[in-house]
Amino acid sequence: MFQGARAAVVVPAYCEERLLPKTLRSMPAFVDTIVVVDDASPDGTSRAAREHDDPRVDLIRHTTNLGVGAAITSGYARALELGAEVVAVMAGDAQMDPDDLPRVLLPLVTCKADYVKGNRFVHAAASDMPLTRRLGSGALSFLTRAVTGLDVDDTQCGFTAISRETLERIDLGSIWPRYGYPNDILGVMAQGGFRVVEVPVRPVYRDEASGLRPWHLASIAGVIVRRSL
Repeated sequence: MFQGARAAVVVPAYCEERLLPKTLRSMPAFVDTIVVVDDASPDGTSRAAREHDDPRVDLIRHTTNLGVGAAITSGYARALELGAEVVAVMAGDAQMDPDDLPRVLLPLVTCKADYVKGNRFVHAAASDMPLTRRLGSGALSFLTRAVTGLDVDDTQCGFTAISRETLERIDLGSIWPRYGYPNDILGVMAQGGFRVVEVPVRPVYRDEASGLRPWHLASIAGVIVRRSL
């Protein structure tokens, strides 16, 4: 438990058989449940989760690829079933520093936020983030702020946390399932009047390639704007 709250971490994973074990090994002891959601990976992602010797791991495998947003919402639903009171998201690619997890969860357990976003731009190691990702993320953050009115700087950061009460009040099925999910759920937060707080998190980049392509930016922009219509 984290400061008296039952804590779960949702780990969306697609083709992460190499990095998923590292992600799972890094989970702090205070995490009660780790929900791994394999979004129909053609590799050994599910096998890597099953072979990880940790009773906290609960595996969901989609039979068809639904998208990262759908993987996260599946994980949210399972975390609620398992009694989680606060739920974080840490991707299966080991790009999120587990040392930052207490900082991400703290605003929830102290009742200062309903949804917490990691912000890589304000961390001391922000320069580790590749320039192209900084520029793309900055542009999408600008558009998200303009549409939602939320004061958020790093909308594309996937390191997040949400309270049980907030999850129970939103329609998970309405959230965009693929690229654009981080922006769409911020639109949901804005529409529902939920409190959104950002905290510094360390950007972690190694040798993995980004799945984001230039044409995704246009589709994500459409996802952002749809919440304003």
